[in-house]
Amino acid sequence: MHFGDVVLIDFGVPVGSEAGVPRPAVLATADSFLSYSPSTVFVVPLTSTARSFPSHVELEADSSNGLTARSCALVEQMRAVAVERCSAPIGNVGAVAGRQILEVLAMIVGIA
Repeated sequence: MHFGDVVLIDFGVPVGSEAGVPRPAVLATADSFLSYSPSTVFVVPLTSTARSFPSHVELEADSSNGLTARSCALVEQMRAVAVERCSAPIGNVGAVAGRQILEVLAMIVGIA
């Protein structure tokens, strides 16, 4: 697994506005940390529901990321999950979208 990989995860039953159920997510753990084989990783859930929130990053569907529909990365819903919850990668969002996700995360936590 690598930063930016798109994996499938069952997030379970949602509470409130949480992302839930099986859906794709973007792996948001740095490759340098992944080299330690952590038991949990950070992921950003994806939705195909079009929204224009400042904390969302739009992703076009294409063969390189494995998405079949235009999606939004719900960066404000980043969470830690057990590695066992993650499927094998179906694609990767690439450097540009990966950088956008990191920039939104920095804005959310106040380091931008």
